[in-house]
Amino acid sequence: MTDLSALLAVIQYREVQLHQPATRHNPQLVSQLLHHDFTEISRSGQCYNKRQTVDALKIENDYRQIFAENFKLAMISEDVALLRYQTVQHDENGRAIRRTERASIWVLTLSEQSEPQWQMRFHQGTAIDD
Repeated sequence: MTDLSALLAVIQYREVQLHQPATRHNPQLVSQLLHHDFTEISRSGQCYNKRQTVDALKIENDYRQIFAENFKLAMISEDVALLRYQTVQHDENGRAIRRTERASIWVLTLSEQSEPQWQMRFHQGTAIDD
């Protein structure tokens, strides 16, 4: 897929799926979206692998809706893309909290069905001072 705007739509959709409670609580779907060598560096600086991430999301019970904006996509190679964007959550009074700069590396891989699909290989969230 050479059209950057079309690829941005595909990868952005997959990224935002991971923000949804229905996805986060579905280990099979999260596993499909994350590469087998997935790693994450969280806002707090903790490192997590795929298994830790899948396990944590399926029991997550303090979820606050994530609002994402300012998506930008850059190609690293033909089958590797860097997605950058910002997120915010809101407190009980509607104030913006947990503003975060995010970056994800997506790789085009073969699935079990041998159809290429984009999977998240790496993710980092960095807190933005409020």
